[in-house]
Amino acid sequence: KLVESGGGLVQAGESLTLTCTTSELQFEDYAWAWFRQAPGKGREGVACIRSEFSTYYKDFSEGRFTISRDNAKATLTLQMNSLNADDTAMYYCAAGLFRGGSCFSAFRKGYWGQGTQVTVVS
Repeated sequence: KLVESGGGLVQAGESLTLTCTTSELQFEDYAWAWFRQAPGKGREGVACIRSEFSTYYKDFSEGRFTISRDNAKATLTLQMNSLNADDTAMYYCAAGLFRGGSCFSAFRKGYWGQGTQVTVVS
């Protein structure tokens, strides 16, 4: 239901833009987020945007990454700048219904994409 694109291999310091689209969900009703999982590590939240457009970031993504949504195009975007090797991971988009608490908690029973790989080399 969710399709990510935009991953790839980049040099440290460069930028990438990830996108996520859906043709099956009522896009505007959901909170949306990006998560990532590096080899040997657990999945972690990257950025989250609620239906009213408020945004939330983790410490590592604050100031470097920007999450945005276009309800008319049913598209979620993650602009990633100043990438470094620690950003190497599979990136997943997720959709969920926000019911209070942390924005990132909205996706435990949500919808997930298949992921797009981001590799940053020095």
